[in-house]
Amino acid sequence: MAGSRDVSAVDLKKIDETEIDEAAYAEIPELSDEWFEKAVLHRGGVPVRLGRPQSESPKQQVTLRLDADVLASFRAGGRGWQSRINAALRKALEA
Repeated sequence: MAGSRDVSAVDLKKIDETEIDEAAYAEIPELSDEWFEKAVLHRGGVPVRLGRPQSESPKQQVTLRLDADVLASFRAGGRGWQSRINAALRKALEA
């Protein structure tokens, strides 16, 4: 950028020379695990939700016993085998 200059060396030197007294330390909250659990990440002043967005029709986890050859066939197709099983079940429902 035109007109920019490296001020980090000046700023770091100033920070290194700054002394903090006991009263200033008393104002700093303790950053405990509980504090971090309650913390909300903001970007540009807007709260950011972490993780996958909630689905309008969330899946339910179930335990299902399948024949070994059926399971092997779906897994042989690579990633997404559970979604393919779901699609096959949905197709069977519509038939």
